Amino acid sequence: MSGGLLVAGTTSDAGKSVVTAGICRWLARQGVKVAPFKAQNMSLNSFVTREGAEIGRAQAMQAQACRVEPTALMNPVLLKPGGERSSQVVLLGKPVGEMSARGYHGGRQQRLLGTVLDCLAELRSTYDAVICEGAGSPAEINLRRTDIVNMGIARNARLPVVVVGDIDRGGVFASFFGTVALLSPEDQALVAGFLVNKFRGDVSLLEPGLDMLHGLTGRRTYGVLPFRHGLGIDEEDGLRVSLRGTVREASVAPPVGADVLRVAVCAVPLMSNFTDVDALAAEPGVVVRFADRPEELADADLVVVPGTRGTVRALAWLRERGLADALVRRAAEGRPVLGLCGGFQVLGEHIEDDVESRAGAVDGLGVLPVRVRFAREKTLARPVGEALGEHVEGYEIHHGVAQVGGGEPFLDGCRVGATWGTHWHGSLESDGFRRAFLRAVAAAAGRRFVPAPDTSFAALREEQLDRLGDLIEEHADTDALWRLIESGAPPGLPFVPPGAPAQPPQETDEPPGRSENAVRDESESAPQGAKSTVQGELEGDKK
Repeated sequence: MSGGLLVAGTTSDAGKSVVTAGICRWLARQGVKVAPFKAQNMSLNSFVTREGAEIGRAQAMQAQACRVEPTALMNPVLLKPGGERSSQVVLLGKPVGEMSARGYHGGRQQRLLGTVLDCLAELRSTYDAVICEGAGSPAEINLRRTDIVNMGIARNARLPVVVVGDIDRGGVFASFFGTVALLSPEDQALVAGFLVNKFRGDVSLLEPGLDMLHGLTGRRTYGVLPFRHGLGIDEEDGLRVSLRGTVREASVAPPVGADVLRVAVCAVPLMSNFTDVDALAAEPGVVVRFADRPEELADADLVVVPGTRGTVRALAWLRERGLADALVRRAAEGRPVLGLCGGFQVLGEHIEDDVESRAGAVDGLGVLPVRVRFAREKTLARPVGEALGEHVEGYEIHHGVAQVGGGEPFLDGCRVGATWGTHWHGSLESDGFRRAFLRAVAAAAGRRFVPAPDTSFAALREEQLDRLGDLIEEHADTDALWRLIESGAPPGLPFVPPGAPAQPPQETDEPPGRSENAVRDESESAPQGAKSTVQGELEGDKK
């Protein structure tokens, strides 16, 4: 069995994903065969592996930091919110149904523990080290009983834990102390120490506080990571176009041509894979912003209608906001519009949805000659093709099946005038195609914009990941981190009172049952034992 580490956080967005990716890239540069792991992820930004499995984009980027191919083992449970109280559950890359939040945390979540542990064990049998990412905070005492992503997995897999705190938010010492003090003695024994994230200023002024924290908890701080703009990897749910700030932090490269190109992205509800526009933001002279008012589209040279987990809901939102009329006018005037996945479906003539929203027949915006029917089986694919005379690669994640009835072919969709639509996510990461598309947009918009001839999106991603590795290598105690990964939490860590409060009675007395959730060979779509056990319960929670 290989070494391992769990990167937990005092809060959501404390920097767990960034620190995990940074540790992964640092280890990979040392020649360590390393893999990322997140037992359970809640995100609308997902990715398709070469085997056709859907996982969180953050784990795909962490796999890239490790210089390995992502697989479903790295994110066995993915929750895709469909509203405030329900999510689609994706198990080992395949959707198995919808579940309410109460149903999931009421005991059914814990029945996935066997699958999660088996996935981690398989990774640890293959790699020298597995760097695991937690979710939210390990001290969410209302969820501890059924936890499978923080201390639940740390306890079962005997993983040492480092807690990351965002000092830029304030209150980091109280957060570190309180996180440990709300854990049981058994959980506390695995919490080795802390990592301070996003520090600004003179570290010597922080050191007395770190010494006092060590005195209070008996746990050391493994590093103080300085604040750096744009260090985020692909976001889970935050609206941030990260690459611009990441790779051109010191100065934004000027446009090559005489004009800039303004891109407005409609901020539709349940927006998914908005990371598609990162490739546009990486281009010198392209300005990307999110918009939720029709007047914000007026001066845009290109409007992007992005993917969404709720196509019918997004369509209603566009109409309520007046954005639908603005999009129809733009299309009639020959002003550029790009629809991606759910956004492509919105631009069509008709939608038949008895699966996602169960709204039945709904009229689309009628901009593209497309009719969409939602299928229960989700399309998960990694297509390769050609458009605008250039090679294109992408990935597909959708229930809607499009029947194209006219226009010019465009990837799997079509083009009418200056309106394009496709289900392909990630297509704009293909450099030649992106440049050709931007030239077409500039021509239609009447802008003297010229794409930079040498922007490589893949190279920018690598530069971003190397900067994360540098952050760990230069500002963390890497020797001590490696000892944790190799040998586990140091013995004799003191208990910090009061510890975890008494747990309320469990809602279900049915045990997790590892045998029901055994991981099958990767060539299978999902472990049938796990899928059958969970899916029957999920069907009852479908909406």
